[in-house]
Formats: sequence, C-alpha cells, structure tokens
Amino acid sequence: MVSIIILNWNGEALMEEFLPSVIAHSPSDRAEIIVADNGSTDRSVAMLREKFPAVRVICLDKNYGFAEGYNKAIALTETTYTVLLNSDVEVTPKWLDAPLALLESDPSIAAVQPKLRAQRDRKRFEYAGAAGGFMDIYGYPYCRGRIFSVVEEDNGQYDTQVDLLWATGACLFVRTDVYKKEGGLDARFFAHQEEIDLCWRLRARGYRVVFTPHSTVFHVGAATLKVESPRKTFLNFRNNLLMLYKNLPDNELNRVFRMRYWFDRIAALKFFLSGHPKNATAVFRARKDFKRLRKEYAGIRAENMLKTTHETIPEIRRKSLLYSYYIHRKQKFSEA
Repeated sequence: MVSIIILNWNGEALMEEFLPSVIAHSPSDRAEIIVADNGSTDRSVAMLREKFPAVRVICLDKNYGFAEGYNKAIALTETTYTVLLNSDVEVTPKWLDAPLALLESDPSIAAVQPKLRAQRDRKRFEYAGAAGGFMDIYGYPYCRGRIFSVVEEDNGQYDTQVDLLWATGACLFVRTDVYKKEGGLDARFFAHQEEIDLCWRLRARGYRVVFTPHSTVFHVGAATLKVESPRKTFLNFRNNLLMLYKNLPDNELNRVFRMRYWFDRIAALKFFLSGHPKNATAVFRARKDFKRLRKEYAGIRAENMLKTTHETIPEIRRKSLLYSYYIHRKQKFSEA
C-alpha cells in the first residue's frame, strides 16, 4: 500500500485541475490519496470536501513550508511507501507500477523518481527533476535533461534506469520507514533543495536512489514561487550552503567553501548586471543567514559524518559544471 501525499497551500485551482488525474490513475485498493493542507486561507479544504470526498484531508494549523509540511503529514501515515507529489503534477496511467516495483525488488533502494516532463510543453523535460538528479564537485545540482536553465526535449535519450544522487520532490517515491528513520526533510530549509539534502543523506548511508523511465508525470513547475523571486534565490543559495556543510566529507569541505565564496559573488554580480538587484542582495543575505545557522548545524553535521558509510558517491561528479557550461558551452547532460 502507498500513501500519495499532496501538500497544498492556497492551491484550490491547481488541485481542481490536477487531482482528477491522480484519482483516476491511482487504484484505491493499492493507494491512499492524502492532501496535507498547510494552513490555506482560500477555499482549498472546502472544495476538497465538496468535490473530492474520497480524498483524506490533513489540516495543519499554519504554513510549515514544503519540508516540515511533509514531515508532519508522513508522521501520520503507516503505509509501506509514500509518494511526495506536488499539487501541480498530472499523472499518467500506471504511473505507480514501475516505481513501486523497483522499491519492492530491492530493499537497498530507498527512493525512486519517474520521468518528469513539462505539463505546458509536453515534449520537453521539466526543470525540477527531468530524468533524475546529479551534482557537481562544487555543489551545483543538475539533471539528465536539464543543466542550469537549459531544458532538453525528451527524445528518449535518457530512457535508461540509473542510480541518482537525488530525486525531485515534485514526485518522490520513498520507503516510509526509511524516511522516518533517517530524519525526513530538513524543516529549517522551508523549501528548495530539501529533497537533495535528504537523498544525499540516504546515499551516504548506503541506500540507493533510482530513476525509472517507465513512469512519466507532467509537472507545471514554479507554480507557487516565480522563477525570479528574490525569496527563491535566498532559499536556494542558503539551503545549498547548508546542505554542503551538512554532507560534505571533512577532506572536501574547506576547498569547496573557498570556491563557493567567489562563485556566489560572481552569481550576485550577474544578477545585478542583468537587472535583478534584489536577487543579487538575496545572495548576500543567504550567505549571512548560513553563517548565522552554521553553529547550530555543527551537531547535525557530526551526526551525518558518524552515520556515513559511503564518502565517495559516483553521482557527485568530480568536475565543475560552471566550467563545462560557460567555458566549453556544454549545455546538455550527455555533453557535460
């Protein structure tokens, strides 16, 4: 049995559009559909009870963000598997089959991601996860099918099952007991990169994260926070630094942080010169907030290092994505 948990915050219109596909393609004898409402102030909950009475609704008392919202909802579930599903995802027939078969086939597989394609441009991969996530030597995440802002058309070029560093939180299949045992999503991230942090933790502790091409979902993406939002820039930069601090081995930490000192300043300058001064400021605010939180995370880092069984993770590529992308102009996963 699997719990499909959709986290909602003022997403009445999105759920009306996309929830019908989840209900239609998720047989009730094997799947429970749950909407965890993050303190919405619109008619989300009333609409659900009127139009989708078979859906279980968990009402949280406030907006806990993506990370803690899912933690609270999953704490109330007891099924073997859980799917973290964004409210702006359209699923397809038999979308559950391949991911669940993988989880059932091998206890070392803790998480699985299906193929993510763009709901508004259905031939292309979708930015948030495409065909599965990797990371470069300096902590920059990228996907099979998406590097930085360049998103490829899906022509079957990544239709192979592979191990990943991270699976997208837009549609993440996970073993419920492993999720709870290994600490779930980091609540202080609030949103952005929390699933990468979780998957990195799982990989370092000996679990596998796997992509399957035999299940496809369509994701709108950026439906709740605009791409150029300074808030999103702040969360992405701060959370990326927190994630690196939590998970990098001792012998890599200082070297990576020396490089990121300069890379982040270059990113801020790029924002400023391209007419986004608030985003440039957000980069510096993110670094300041990371510095404030670093001492609080020292114990979490120590625990992660103690529980690490795999310091070398193949899905963290030993090269610079920035160098490959900007100097050699390699903008596809197959080239990078």
